[in-house]
Amino acid sequence: MITVNDEHQSPSVLRLEEAFLRNDEVCVSEGVLSVFPPILTHHYHLDRVGLIVCEEGSFSFMVNNHLYHAQGGQTVYLSEGCSFVVCDTSSDLRYRLLFYRVDPIRDILGSSVISMRVYSLLSPDNCKVWTTGDEDDLLHYISLLSCYVGPAQSTFDDNERKLLLMAFTYRLCSIHSRQMSNDSMLQGRRMEIFVQLVRLVEQHYSEERGVAFYADKLCLSPKYLSSMVKSVCGYTVQEIVFRAIIRRSIFLMKNTNRTIQQISNELHFPNASAFGTFFKRHTGLSPRHFREGK
Repeated sequence: MITVNDEHQSPSVLRLEEAFLRNDEVCVSEGVLSVFPPILTHHYHLDRVGLIVCEEGSFSFMVNNHLYHAQGGQTVYLSEGCSFVVCDTSSDLRYRLLFYRVDPIRDILGSSVISMRVYSLLSPDNCKVWTTGDEDDLLHYISLLSCYVGPAQSTFDDNERKLLLMAFTYRLCSIHSRQMSNDSMLQGRRMEIFVQLVRLVEQHYSEERGVAFYADKLCLSPKYLSSMVKSVCGYTVQEIVFRAIIRRSIFLMKNTNRTIQQISNELHFPNASAFGTFFKRHTGLSPRHFREGK
């Protein structure tokens, strides 16, 4: 059972809970907490990157129905698209938390978003529990970002928060890159191919959606590339391409006034109807309903 005490009613925990309920782009703890907000003690679907630094004590949690444990000095790295729930906590738990969406800073990240996308797909269970030696720096970033809780008061505040998130994302990429480099040479070669694939997808996803194109660019057989990518990230090559198309579609619909036809043309669909069918199959909503917020 999860420890329940009066801190569930503390201002910091309540504000964090409210941020999750509002679906804020950034949900960050203010100071050190000893209990989790109630929303995370039930299955919570992450549509963002998550980071929990455990300073003292321990807690157990499940990601996609797999059980994990974290203790003092360890950091939990969570990827978007997973189901997360806290199962149990120790009485001496002390932690800080940061969950945020990459989309609002995707354009200013530039090529580093390629690395971020790689590391968000590193394993089918979307979770790593590591002691990296970077914990103090991560805590410093979280502390800085906690100063920007809630809506930005000005354009300057908004841009400063985005730049902090960009720097934080660079650090996450660096940590993941270093940790993964400790794997075997074979895994290193597989990751090298995977990184090359993701770069190619970034360049060509709007025009090329078949496995054969990317396999040819990498001088590999389509069958080998497909099996290798599936074993590395749990997704097929085509699923990676489709996810890139959907992310770009959502960005254009949320952040521009372009018509559905114009978005369809940019993404090289034969017509708006074909784009609408594709979008609904992958999101459950038509482009019009998605844009209207239904």
